Amino acid sequence: MPVGMDFPPPFVVIEDKDSAFAMEDDKSGDLDNLKPIVKGKPPRHVSSLRHSVSTTRLMAVADLVSLASSSDLALWSLDVGVTGSKSSSEEKTEFLPIFRSGSCAERGPKQYMEDEHVCIDDLIQHIGPASTIPLPGAFYGVFDGHGGTDAAVFIRNNILKFIVEDSHFPTCVGQAITSAFLKADYAFADSSSLDISSGTTALTALVSGRAVLGRRGRAIEMSKDQKPDCTSERLRIEKLGGVVYDGYLNGQLSVSRALGDWHMKGPKGSACPLSSEPELQEIILTEDDEFLIMGCDGLWDVMSNQCAVTMARKELMIHNDPQRCSRELVREALKRNSCDNLTVIVICFSPDPPPRIETAPSRVRRSISAEGLNLLKGVLDC
Repeated sequence: MPVGMDFPPPFVVIEDKDSAFAMEDDKSGDLDNLKPIVKGKPPRHVSSLRHSVSTTRLMAVADLVSLASSSDLALWSLDVGVTGSKSSSEEKTEFLPIFRSGSCAERGPKQYMEDEHVCIDDLIQHIGPASTIPLPGAFYGVFDGHGGTDAAVFIRNNILKFIVEDSHFPTCVGQAITSAFLKADYAFADSSSLDISSGTTALTALVSGRAVLGRRGRAIEMSKDQKPDCTSERLRIEKLGGVVYDGYLNGQLSVSRALGDWHMKGPKGSACPLSSEPELQEIILTEDDEFLIMGCDGLWDVMSNQCAVTMARKELMIHNDPQRCSRELVREALKRNSCDNLTVIVICFSPDPPPRIETAPSRVRRSISAEGLNLLKGVLDC
C-alpha cells in the first residue's frame, strides 16, 4: 500500500525467513545450561538440503502493518484488529510507540548454528540523519539459514540497505520491499566469495510512524505457511516445471520461497519453482498492542502461538524486560526438546509493562478473570 509522509506510515513486516548468543545483564548465569553457539558450515553432503527449514512466525501486539512473505512463514498477532476497519464505538487516537527489544539465540542440539538476527531500535541513529525514514523507526529480522550461513549473513547485513535505498521507499513501501528482496537475492548470486548454494528464509519487521486505532484481543493467525505442499504453492511450482516430493521442493528443500539456493534457480529474472519474491499483505494493529515475538522454527516446532503470547505477556508483566523474556522463551523451547537452532526476538512498544486485562462488570457471575481465561487458553494450547 502506498504510504506517504501525509499518511500514517506503516509497520512493515517482511516474511521470507544476530549473532551469537550474548547476554548483556548480570542474570546471564541463569542460562548456564545453554550450549555455546558454534557458527559454522555443515558438510554439504549431509542430508542434501532436506532441512525442515523453519516455520518462522511473528507474534504481534501494534501499528499499521504491511506483510511480505517469502518462505514458509506464519504471522500471528495478539490482536483482533487485522482488517483495517473501525467500528463506530472506537475513538481515533494517535499512538507513538517506544521501541525496546531483546533477543536470544541458541544452537540447540544441532551441530551448527545457522540462524542470524538483527535488532535496531533506532533507525535514524543507525542509518543517519539524512535518512528518509519518518520518526520513529525500527528494524528487526530473523534469518533461518540452511546449507551454511553465507546466505543468512549476507541477507542480514544487506536487506535493510536495499529497502531504504529503493526508489519507491518510503512512498510505496510494499513495492520497495519486493524490489529489495529480489535485488538482495541477485546481489548474493554475484558474490563470488560466498557459497551461493546456501539459502535462508527471512522474517523482518520495518517499523515507522504512528498507529491510529485501538482494539484488544487474542492470538490469531495473520498469514499462512508457504510450504511446497501448500495447494497454491504446489500449483505455482508445478506450473513452472517443478515437483513436490514428500513435502520437499524437487525433493530437496522444505520451503517454496527463499533467498539464495542458486543451485536450484535459473538465470536471473527467470521464473523458477523456488521464488525469492515476497508475498505482501497489510494489516492494522492498535495502541493496545504491546509486543512482537519473532522466532524461527526451533521455537514454533514445540510451542503454540497462544502459549508463546501468554508466556511472554506474563514474563513482561513481572519484569518488563524483553531480553529476559526472549531468554525464557528459548529456555522453555529447550525444555520441550526443540531439535533445531533457536532465535527469538521480543519487541515492546511501550516503556511500561502490559497492564492487567480489565473487563466491564457483567451480570453473569464468574470465578475467573479475563486475564485468567487467556492464561488458561495458553496453558491448554501448550
